[in-house]
Amino acid sequence: PVTDGSRELHSLCAQLEFLLQFDLKEKKSFFGQRKDYWDFLCQGLAQRRQEHEGIRFVTSLDKLKTPVGRGRAFLRYCLVHRQLAESLQLCLLDSKNLSEWYYARSPFLSPQRRAEILGILYELDGVTFHLAL
Repeated sequence: PVTDGSRELHSLCAQLEFLLQFDLKEKKSFFGQRKDYWDFLCQGLAQRRQEHEGIRFVTSLDKLKTPVGRGRAFLRYCLVHRQLAESLQLCLLDSKNLSEWYYARSPFLSPQRRAEILGILYELDGVTFHLAL
């Protein structure tokens, strides 16, 4: 199993975060805080009327104060519970929502690249992650 001490885990999480932030449009919340991929994931899952246990878990953690911290915790949760590909796929189904969150260079806006990314993420479901949540 992959643990917190694994060098590959840190590289994987950094690459996932880079991918989710790449060409992300700058948005602000009502109070002026910059939105991040965490907000995109929350909105995408909510639009699919999917009450996601990972979202509920992460929002219950008082220590997490920023969208980036919440996004990282969500990625770790999804890796442990083998839900990353499915969760992201639900968020990527609505092309209009994708265009609202990402500029044209985002690989999520290309059907071929999106399929490749999801295929690779579904392969990760076969990997066991033992991470501290």
